[in-house]
Amino acid sequence: MELKEIQELIKMVKKADISELKLKEGDFAITIKNKGGEVIYGAPIQQAYAAPALQQAPAQQTAPATQTAAPAAEAKSDNQTTFRSPMVGTFYRKPGADKDVYVKVGDVVKSGDVLCIIEAMKLFNEIEFDGGEGRIVKVLAEDASPVEYDQPLFVIEKV
Repeated sequence: MELKEIQELIKMVKKADISELKLKEGDFAITIKNKGGEVIYGAPIQQAYAAPALQQAPAQQTAPATQTAAPAAEAKSDNQTTFRSPMVGTFYRKPGADKDVYVKVGDVVKSGDVLCIIEAMKLFNEIEFDGGEGRIVKVLAEDASPVEYDQPLFVIEKV
């Protein structure tokens, strides 16, 4: 990833008021944290080369992301949660035009299962479920539609 692309990510995070953004492309991973409007650059070492990472606290070094973080699920009722988008981008329900959707209504999902892809700045980020185990009750976003940070994507019932 070029420095100019990283700078564009910083601008996007500030403009969209995103608190955290994690991206991974091959061996390169970046984390951008924005709490209080200040984003500070740091560069932890990953394997044999330095991979840039952007973060809030200058004294902290965060290891590069190994997976895209899934957003926190919000309680809708005692037994249901709303799974929200962790970033701004384009929402895709399937990995390709000729492929099946990752999940459909009625499917049971576990932590680590891919729910969808969100494309941000030409990077396709697999979004994983992080809420234990549940059943998809409703899909709230349309395939190939733009989504905002924290936008509801799925309603999931605890199993």
